[in-house]
Amino acid sequence: MLSSSSRRTVALLVLGVVMAAIFAADTLTDYAVAAACFYAAVILAASRVLSGRGLVRLAALCIGLTGLSFFLTRFGTYRIGLVNSAIGMLVIGITTWLALKMEAAKAAVQDAQARLLRVARASTVGELTTSIAHEVNQPLAAIASSAEASQRWLAQDPPNVDKARQTLARILADAHRASDVIARVRGLTRGAVPERQGFDLNQALLEMLALSHSELEQHAVTLSTQLDDALPPVFGDRVQVQQVIGNLILNAVDAMADVPAGSRRLVLRSWRASPTRVAMSVRDHGSGLPLDAPERVFDAFWTTKSGGLGLGLSLSRSILEAHDGQIRAEPVADGGACFVFELPIDGGGPHG
Repeated sequence: MLSSSSRRTVALLVLGVVMAAIFAADTLTDYAVAAACFYAAVILAASRVLSGRGLVRLAALCIGLTGLSFFLTRFGTYRIGLVNSAIGMLVIGITTWLALKMEAAKAAVQDAQARLLRVARASTVGELTTSIAHEVNQPLAAIASSAEASQRWLAQDPPNVDKARQTLARILADAHRASDVIARVRGLTRGAVPERQGFDLNQALLEMLALSHSELEQHAVTLSTQLDDALPPVFGDRVQVQQVIGNLILNAVDAMADVPAGSRRLVLRSWRASPTRVAMSVRDHGSGLPLDAPERVFDAFWTTKSGGLGLGLSLSRSILEAHDGQIRAEPVADGGACFVFELPIDGGGPHG
């Protein structure tokens, strides 16, 4: 597979050949043939591989070639050729202006999506604050308890060094637990450029469950996992995919808020959906999906939560589609909803 720089070089070479063909056609045909207008297609194609400054230079080159072709042409009426050349130059200029405007609009949309993604991450972490505090407090409390025990062992006469050493080992293990929780939270809130690589989807899910443990416990949700241990690594940005998983888990908890405590069940599954794709599902036993249009839940700003923004599932779909993945919502006959998403395996699809 060609690298991005190699693909860019090949694209520019192809555009150069096309420009040469247009120049030849414009020069060797009658003045009445406005072949220069085809440079507009070159400008539009080049807008995908050139920066704004490069696009302006290319447009200037196309206009120059149009003028040169006009002076070299020897067939037809001179006045018609002059008008057609002027029209061709005008088309090139207008196309370049529109291409620059489209690229600016695309950049603005990407920036807005990045901002919304950071908002969603912050929102997810905010909803998990209680869970995170609980997860950090547990190892901290264990550290304090072990430290007191160690002091007692060492205060004996003679000091019980073996017992003290064991409690110190527990302190070290609990300190690592607290550090791991903090590292996961920092990963969720970082605003860095996406880093796509192969990673273990099951492990990414288990890390999110560790952060969501207290949330599930607080709402009396019974958790069941059915994970395929033989899954190949998937390709993508681990933190962004964890954002999707965390959002689906929190949505499932919210959907079961009005369900009796004993019936709040959350089932998480992973499996190989095809030779090139891995799937994961989040199935709740909550209020279910809109019967008329289940896919409506992915519309931006559509929500059933009283204080929700309606961005979580919309952003989740955008993230997965950017990873060459997909997500769908499936109603469940005995109540609740099931969200299924798929991702390409590492090496199993385009990584562009």
